[in-house]
Amino acid sequence: MRATRGAARAYILTAAVGALLCVLPALRTGAGTPWATVGLLTGLYLACELPRRCPFGSSVPISAGSFFPLLLAAAFLLPPAAAALVAIPGSLVGRVDTPPATARRVWRTAQLAVTVWAASSLHSLLAGAATLGGTGTERLPDLPYALLPACAAALAFSLVLTALDGSILVAAERLPVRRAWSGLLPRSLGPHLVHGLAGLMMAVLWRGPYGPLSALVVLLPMYISCWAFAQYHREHAAHRATVRALVQAVDIKDTYTRGHSERVGQASVLIARELGMDQGRLEVLRFAGILHDVGKLGVPTRVLRKDGPLTPQERRVIELHPEYGHEIVRGIGFLGEARAAILHHHERLDGSGYPYGLSGREIPESARVVAVADAFDAMTSTRSYRRGRPVPAALEELKRCAGTQFDPQMVRALLRAVDRHGWSAATTVVTADEAVLRQRSKGSADEGAGAGRGLVRPQSPDGLGDQVTPGPQSAEGRRR
Repeated sequence: MRATRGAARAYILTAAVGALLCVLPALRTGAGTPWATVGLLTGLYLACELPRRCPFGSSVPISAGSFFPLLLAAAFLLPPAAAALVAIPGSLVGRVDTPPATARRVWRTAQLAVTVWAASSLHSLLAGAATLGGTGTERLPDLPYALLPACAAALAFSLVLTALDGSILVAAERLPVRRAWSGLLPRSLGPHLVHGLAGLMMAVLWRGPYGPLSALVVLLPMYISCWAFAQYHREHAAHRATVRALVQAVDIKDTYTRGHSERVGQASVLIARELGMDQGRLEVLRFAGILHDVGKLGVPTRVLRKDGPLTPQERRVIELHPEYGHEIVRGIGFLGEARAAILHHHERLDGSGYPYGLSGREIPESARVVAVADAFDAMTSTRSYRRGRPVPAALEELKRCAGTQFDPQMVRALLRAVDRHGWSAATTVVTADEAVLRQRSKGSADEGAGAGRGLVRPQSPDGLGDQVTPGPQSAEGRRR
């Protein structure tokens, strides 16, 4: 939610009203709400959400999803309105890293309250409470029948949660309806069913002869899961550190394009998201965009920073950088198809690109995405030797070259993404060292014999100069 649009604000307000209606019955006089159980579960959920640290000492971002078994246990043990109450305090105090924090916090609270209410309602409808044991003369849980209402409630929990997740994307990000829900349920259904079983175990122990204290035993596997997630998080942090180190090395060597790699990664993700790619591929394509020029580490610095036109031999050296890049990242397994994008992002649809002259669908999809993102940022970025082109002009140039140089599908995806999200950061960033340029300008002026002599403008290191042209001898083909 980059900004809370009017439709999103209205939707969040509607969800908040719905959550209030869900919990009101528990607050009425004479409702018979088991406040002792509500208080214990609410306090436990709140205590789990507050620390935001794994108890094994690893700092790790923990969301409400880390403790869904507690909410599902509340759905099994309590009437629907009382179960919805359990989710509210922990959700309200939970950490929000992305603005607008208040809107996100209110939305998350309303979403979880409604979701827990729905799960508890279905569990009650299927007489799930009677299967937990611990009441009257029936001390043992009714297994395996208790699994049926518990799994049904977990399924309802997953369906409602993903439905609300998708709908807020439609309202806040204006995503198409089908794309907003694409893949949400398959990714979440399995974990939610596991959470449901953990919640059932906790509810059975809670209702058993040893009471709530024994139910805390279930928290141990949840904390172990937290620790496992911390390891996963650390591994991904190591991946990002590897990528960041490579990018910094390129930026130090090729100062003209500093920041370019990060923006190409961002544009690649925008294109991939418009194409409906799943989250795993989005991350890989972000890496592909960020690392697309890593092969410049193998190109002599004097060639990268040369001010004048390149000789044919220097041009051939520059054109080796995709192969150098592929060799550098060949052994980095987590990059996946990003390696193909690094190798082939200078191939052209008409077959006149390099290094192998592939054409059409022979070019990997990831490389076609990065090619468009690379050209777009190169045209819109402001550098010390020229101003960035306006975004509309750059998009028109991409459209003109679609079908010969770029894949039209990727160009259309970028057009839709820019229309939806905008693109402003690249147009205000100077990516070269202006102090160096001023020194060059001063030296050129000192040596000039008249007004007609001035600064020799350096050729664009990304090869685009002022425009993208589809011919085989274009600036893009010469330098990038």
